[in-house]
Amino acid sequence: MIDGDAGSCSVEFTITTADGKPVAAATVKVHIAYGFGGFHKLDLQAGTNSDGKVKFTGLPSRVRRSTLEFEASKDLLAGTATLDPAKECRGKREIKLGKGNAAAN
Repeated sequence: MIDGDAGSCSVEFTITTADGKPVAAATVKVHIAYGFGGFHKLDLQAGTNSDGKVKFTGLPSRVRRSTLEFEASKDLLAGTATLDPAKECRGKREIKLGKGNAAAN
């Protein structure tokens, strides 16, 4: 778990391979611009546990571009997921990693 200390929203991720197996030690990153005019900026990065899970807490409910894009990767595999914290302050997502930029929900 990593705390951005910028709000009350959170999101929990489960990172899996294309066949649904959890990915341990995958890296998940997000860049957040928030506040008036996106003046405040925050870059967060965390690794998954042995169950392929990671949680980001302390996210702001209002961000500059309305959605946050989380990028997960391990070795040559990658995937992304988005979250609009204004509409879903407490989110859960799964990111399936694939070769290149495989998108997730």
